Amino acid sequence: MKKLILVAVLFAFILAPASLLAMDHSKMDGKKMDHGTMDHGSKDQMDKNEMDHGAMGHDAMDMLGTEVKEGVKASAMIKDTSAAMAKMGMEHTHHLMVGFENAKSNAVIDKGTVAVKVINPDETEAKPVKMMGMSGSFGADLVLKQKGMYHFYIGTKLEDGTKRKYHFHTEVK
Repeated sequence: MKKLILVAVLFAFILAPASLLAMDHSKMDGKKMDHGTMDHGSKDQMDKNEMDHGAMGHDAMDMLGTEVKEGVKASAMIKDTSAAMAKMGMEHTHHLMVGFENAKSNAVIDKGTVAVKVINPDETEAKPVKMMGMSGSFGADLVLKQKGMYHFYIGTKLEDGTKRKYHFHTEVK
């Protein structure tokens, strides 16, 4: 039963932020926005901004940015899940999410294999974590317990068979 609850909670964490990748955010001028009253435009302008998704039932998500490699744009965001995971006795502290789309057509790419390698603030390297595909994006739960800068190296082999590597980073305070 505990496993079933855990799977349901993890599923909710993965699905909730996935809708963000489908949004357009051109009117985003400030660091925080309430999506309950927001007019949407281009999500490219979300980079490095923190969004308050309380009005949509989401916790705060931090945008890590976007990067284009060989015609595929990756958009990454991260969410602090430490409180919820601790309640379930789990050590995971953050949920990393990455969405991919064709840079020209903006068509979502949701088929393929994606993994993340994390470089910790002390420069140790964690084992690669396979990211699970769901609702047009890929996500993974991570343990980010050290304070400092984390680097995420995202390796992909998407449906076109081309291998791509992306790099994002964030600071944990």
